[in-house]
Amino acid sequence: MDLTPKVKFLGLTFDVTLMIGTVVSALIVMLIVLFMTRRLSMRPSGKQNLMEYIIDFVSGITGMMLEKKQAAKYLSFALTTFLFILVANMLGVIVMITSTVHGPIPSLGITQSMLAKTDTVSWFKSPTSDINLTVALAGAIFLYCHFAGFFRSPGGYLKHYVKPYWWMLPLHLIDELSKPATHAARLWANIFAGEVLILILREGAFYFTAIPLFAWMGFSVFVGCIQAYIFTVLAMVYIAQKVGDE
Repeated sequence: MDLTPKVKFLGLTFDVTLMIGTVVSALIVMLIVLFMTRRLSMRPSGKQNLMEYIIDFVSGITGMMLEKKQAAKYLSFALTTFLFILVANMLGVIVMITSTVHGPIPSLGITQSMLAKTDTVSWFKSPTSDINLTVALAGAIFLYCHFAGFFRSPGGYLKHYVKPYWWMLPLHLIDELSKPATHAARLWANIFAGEVLILILREGAFYFTAIPLFAWMGFSVFVGCIQAYIFTVLAMVYIAQKVGDE
């Protein structure tokens, strides 16, 4: 497994590679949306058609979970989530930047003991291949779901945990805690495993690994799209369970 440079600030450790990938993903999403929504017309064509198709696609996701008025309220959230995850998943397929380090770099958290295991440092990869990002995303959605559900109907929210019987409270709590764990792990595991295999194939002899490498990269694009869809669908499912009309 490659090393990633880290810096410490105010007692906290920040992964430089993860921060670069996250910022680049967010900027790409912003630029794509700005480009595709410029000069809108009543008779769409080209990039406007594509953007409207994406919006309709994401609108279908929210519409499956919530009634029309509520679905419209969460459309921008679902669209942003889908595009960010999609772009973040694709970054490692398009480009991964690594370098060989010949000595420790204390300022970046790279020590001699770490270099004894590997001397390869990763500078750019899919941010979703780092479990810290997927846990942060899933955790934020988890907290929002519960706060939204509580403030919408405190009584109904609390009663849910003792339905249909009070002794089911522990089972409900286990179910709720498992949601963010599986939500984060599913996305991370798929993207991480894909990038590891790409790195392995990239290091092999090109005339042996070229065809498997390009085949796997194509499959990774497919997996990245599916995982962006699944992550967004699950996010809307969890939100709908707390704020949707029963």
